[in-house]
Amino acid sequence: MPGRGEVRPEKIARVKALRESVLARPVTALVGIRGVPAAALQSMRRELRARGHPITVATNSALAHALGSAAEERPALRPLLEQLDDQTALLTAEGNPFAIFDEFARTRSPTPARGGEVAPQDILVPAGTTSFKPGPIVGELQHAGFPAAIEKGKVVLKKDTTIVRAGQTISREVAGLLTRMDIRPLEVGLAVRGLVEGTTFYPPSVLAVDLAALRSDLGRAHARAVGLAVELAIPTPASLPGIVGRAHRRALGLAVAVGYPTKETIEPLFVQAMKEAAAVGRAVSG
Repeated sequence: MPGRGEVRPEKIARVKALRESVLARPVTALVGIRGVPAAALQSMRRELRARGHPITVATNSALAHALGSAAEERPALRPLLEQLDDQTALLTAEGNPFAIFDEFARTRSPTPARGGEVAPQDILVPAGTTSFKPGPIVGELQHAGFPAAIEKGKVVLKKDTTIVRAGQTISREVAGLLTRMDIRPLEVGLAVRGLVEGTTFYPPSVLAVDLAALRSDLGRAHARAVGLAVELAIPTPASLPGIVGRAHRRALGLAVAVGYPTKETIEPLFVQAMKEAAAVGRAVSG
């Protein structure tokens, strides 16, 4: 049995296993799990494991020792040590950092406030008619800072109102009223606090990219670039079919215009001759 001040062997083994896991894969991330119910967390972990992105829940002390030791070989891991607070899990994986971040972002969903939480962003309550019936609720809303009034027998909020600013604490009074209005200002789920791929550290602000919008933008940019290359006759694998097609159409049009017969122009030349003959016939009979 270890004496006072001695580290238990199982803790040493745990830190060593975490360190080896970090060094064995190119992607390492710290994931916040605060507020995720135990059953939901287990379900998320199973789904992530099935997709090749397992997360390991450990104490911050064990994670700090493992990351600190691994950072001696991979210095890019050091910024992750600054993200070690609250309830944390460790991800070690392979793959695209942006796709991994997007995968974790999809685990997050809106949840009601209970009171006492810090607002992650401004909580905006829109103007309009509420579902409340006229009565004492109007006073409750006004006392909590909502611009409530009665109009045509209905309780309305007269203007858009930021009821809680980002970084402020949500009071129980405000939380209760928001819940009754079905406004869910918080999110519950797994949050990537920081990610390292190889020698590069990515903060969440860099990883938070709308991949669908980015793919759409890239698709439009590619189409426009190919169109410009075709217009300027710049041959590339993407533009060459368009350049050849346009040249063929122009050559065909020129051959028809000068009456040059080929297998492709004989039919439009014949149609054109018939139209001209009909026009001459009408002119003569007239």
